[in-house]
Amino acid sequence: MKLLLGKTALVTGATRGIGKGIALKLAQEGANIAFTFVSSIEKAKLFESELAALGIKAIGYQSNAAEFSEAEKLIDTVLKDFGGIDILVNNAGITRDNLMMRMTEQMWDDVMDTNLKSAFALIKSVQRPMMKARSGSIINITSVVGITGNAGQANYAASKAGMIGLTKSVAKELGSRNIRCNAIAPGFIETEMTEALPEETRKEWCEGIALKKAGRPEDVANCVLFLASGMSSYISGQTLNVCGGMVM
Repeated sequence: MKLLLGKTALVTGATRGIGKGIALKLAQEGANIAFTFVSSIEKAKLFESELAALGIKAIGYQSNAAEFSEAEKLIDTVLKDFGGIDILVNNAGITRDNLMMRMTEQMWDDVMDTNLKSAFALIKSVQRPMMKARSGSIINITSVVGITGNAGQANYAASKAGMIGLTKSVAKELGSRNIRCNAIAPGFIETEMTEALPEETRKEWCEGIALKKAGRPEDVANCVLFLASGMSSYISGQTLNVCGGMVM
């Protein structure tokens, strides 16, 4: 039996990489999928068709959820189109790497807005329908960098650490309404972005991982499925590292 049959999941930033893997996994388990994208309408339409071929309903929405008005509009539209939202996966994220001495205010603001403010805005907007249903699973995709920090990524690390604090606070605020909130911290995952790195750099990173290899988007997606489903009904406020032993 499919674990998410009849459920609706909203996944942000889902047209590539980890987000795409998450949306596909949830769809394979029977969930209807609403997803967001920033720019490529053509790519979003192709992904809609790919998801729909799995026998579920799928709609992509072009949205910048860092704007509160857009977050509210997105949630309202998804509710009208799907009738409810059972699962929210805050996956959308960007990097603007640089050393602190060269990092501009704009680089800081862009990362904080996309990675952290958008998660807050969407959780704030989705909490009311989830509270009314007395059910929901919110999953924030953070990063091991939010736990360890990383030179040249002060903005990114701060945004991802903020997501962990946000996760714990939301879990405490909404737990009495049977709404769970958890975070997943991926490590070095093979995506389009990491494929662009020099082979030597990738090998060096893998040497620092206990399993001596990079993860795949499916590894993160499997963890999302667990937290989205009834298998994790007594888990909330937690951060699960999917990093092959990079962080212990």
